[in-house]
Parts: sequence; structure tokens; C-alpha cells
Amino acid sequence: MNIFADFSARIKAAIETLGLETRDGSPLDLGRITVEPPRDAAHGDLATNAAMVLSKPVGSPPRDLAAKIGEALKADPDVAAVEVAGPGFVNIRLADGFWQARLGDILDAAGDYGRSAMGSGRKVNVEYVSANPTGPMHVGHCRGAVVGDALANLLAFAGYDVVKEYYINDAGAQIDVLARSVMLRYREALGEEIGNDRDRPAGDAATLVARVDQEPPQARRRVCVVGQGEHHESGETTVGDDRPVPRPRLDPVTHRWVGGVGDRHRHRADEATLTLRHLDLADGSDVVVG
Repeated sequence: MNIFADFSARIKAAIETLGLETRDGSPLDLGRITVEPPRDAAHGDLATNAAMVLSKPVGSPPRDLAAKIGEALKADPDVAAVEVAGPGFVNIRLADGFWQARLGDILDAAGDYGRSAMGSGRKVNVEYVSANPTGPMHVGHCRGAVVGDALANLLAFAGYDVVKEYYINDAGAQIDVLARSVMLRYREALGEEIGNDRDRPAGDAATLVARVDQEPPQARRRVCVVGQGEHHESGETTVGDDRPVPRPRLDPVTHRWVGGVGDRHRHRADEATLTLRHLDLADGSDVVVG
């Protein structure tokens, strides 16, 4: 139950029992009536602006109209007290029995308590983490994963059609540099002399491939440089890409670097995965870039 929506309907029903008429004879517009918590909790549980928005069309002072609305509301068994405040607000205090009944609602609804159709199935795209694929993950990405996942789940619980997106920028200068660094380091690991220091890979790419080179053949499986659509799970939090789109394809410049490796390698494109196989690998496994 949405208490504010529930009492908005009750207040409008109470107003209709008063038989109010507008000065010009037009239908009474109840659409601008709001129900919300009062600014000071000591003033009650709910507050409504009904008398203030109806005062002019009806031609009655706000406080006088508020007093009439308050008297009509006192007939509701869930209303313990009503008072007029300020220029014409109606403050409502709810009966203890109303709150006690809500405990039963919570137990009955269990895990669905609070679920609503507020979103009416409207589509919402929530993008989060979206880490730079050429740089390391850090604690900020972890925070973004938790906040983004919680926000997406709340929106889905409120009736929105949510798509979670982990965007990976898999093209451009950064990817070109990373692909070039990986290829150079890979060729160097095979015993090939790689030019001067300017051409040598540095940073994450070198560390990434060096780590794979140090593993025994049976444990060496693949090096993932560019990827999308994978779901990474930690406890109850899932960071992933819900979009029904194909994995990204490697940039033409990246293909050019891979294509220049030479006769000792072969390359194949399988959707978004580019595999390099060195013919001499002891376990025959692939080292995957992509």
C-alpha cells in the first residue's frame, strides 16, 4: 500500500461529500491536491493542500474550507485527529490501529512489500562501472558497481523496464596502443628482437602478457584485452550488460597490428574474439585478445 496515494483518494472522497461547487459552475478540479509528510513530524503523519488549491475556485477562505474538510475526514476510522495549520494546510494524525494493520501487510507481502507499478513499464537504461578497458580497475569502480546495481534494482522494483549496461569503449587511440603493446610483447616473448625502448610495451599491457607467460602451459588459457557482455558476479551483486547486442568487433587498426605478426602465427576472427595461436605452445591452447 502507498499510504499517500491511499489517503489522497480518501481525502478526495471526503471532499465530494461536502457538495462543493465552483463559482463559475465548472467541474471541481481535484487533480492538484497533494498528500505528503508534514515538515515537522510533531504536526502529524500526513498533510494536504486540498483547501488551499480549492479555495479560489470555490470562493471560500482556505482555513474555513480546511475546517470543513477536516470534519469530513474525522468520519474515517483510521484518522485519530485533524487540525488546520498555517494558511490552510490540513494535518492528519493516523490511528494506532492503522499502523498495526500495516505490520500484517508487510508480513503477507514478504519480499514483495513495497513493490509498485510506478514506472508503468517505461524503459530505463542504467550505465555503471564502464571501466576504461586499457586501465586497471580500482575502488571507485567497485563503488559504482554497488550503487549502479542497487539503483537499477530499485527502479525494476518500482515497475520500470530496466536495462543494465556496462559500456566498454573498444575503439580509438587507447585500444590501438594497447593492441600494439600486446603484439610487441608477445613477439618479444617468442624471442623476437623488438626495436628500441620507444617501441617496447609498457604499463598494463606488458604486465598482463608477462603474467600469462609465467604460467605453466596447462594453466595458460587466454589474455582478454577487449570484451563486452560478460557478467561479473560478487555475492548478490551482478555487474553486467543486459543489452541484446553482439560483442564488439576489433578496430581495423587493431586487426592490422595482429595481421603483421607473421607466418609463425595464425589469426581468426570469431565474432568479437581474435585468437592468436603460437604453433609451438606446449598445450596447444589459444592466447585470446578480445
